[in-house]
Amino acid sequence: MVCGGFTCSKNALCSLNVVYMLVGLLLIGVAAWGKGFGIVSSIHIIGGVIAVGVFLLLIAIVGLIGALNHHQVMLFFVSLLIYMVILFLVFLFQFGVSCSCLAMNRGQQETLLNTTWNMMSNDTRLSLEKQLDCCGLLNTTASEAQFKTDYTLCAAPCKSKKCYTCGEKMLQHSAEVLKILGGVGLFFSFTEILGVWLAVRYRNQKDPRANPSAFL
Repeated sequence: MVCGGFTCSKNALCSLNVVYMLVGLLLIGVAAWGKGFGIVSSIHIIGGVIAVGVFLLLIAIVGLIGALNHHQVMLFFVSLLIYMVILFLVFLFQFGVSCSCLAMNRGQQETLLNTTWNMMSNDTRLSLEKQLDCCGLLNTTASEAQFKTDYTLCAAPCKSKKCYTCGEKMLQHSAEVLKILGGVGLFFSFTEILGVWLAVRYRNQKDPRANPSAFL
């Protein structure tokens, strides 16, 4: 059986959809892990990555069902509507979000963290400091007065010895999350074009085990 045959196309399409499912779960998992780290949830790109992961997972499930059953009507809908239109839109959105994740520098992250920190109540800040075992956001010249106030009110366990700033901890963590999400999302976004081509190709092939005179 040559690779251009029906069985090869079916196996390739099934495998690709399984990969999409795993990538979707990975994007959701890593983004949720970053979102659960307190202030990292303020980076709205993380929410966009979760949306891409959920959408990709749902599309992969529908595509896998269609490929396994070789249901011509269902696969026609999947290949022409979902794979050729929606999957292409997911590619564009995922590509844009991935590039944004990789392009976000430390200065932009600091700006987002400062904005969110200033919007928080004192109780929320104290709770976050205890959770992360840190005091204050960033000890910079521009925020020196705010940092001294936060450090005075801080009730984190580390205050009895040496405390790191919460900003440093969160910036390190958010950098890791953005790098993973950006790299994984960007790499696998290009495979979605392959998914479109495989679905259309497979849809136009006949199952050798089926009735040759049957269309569906």
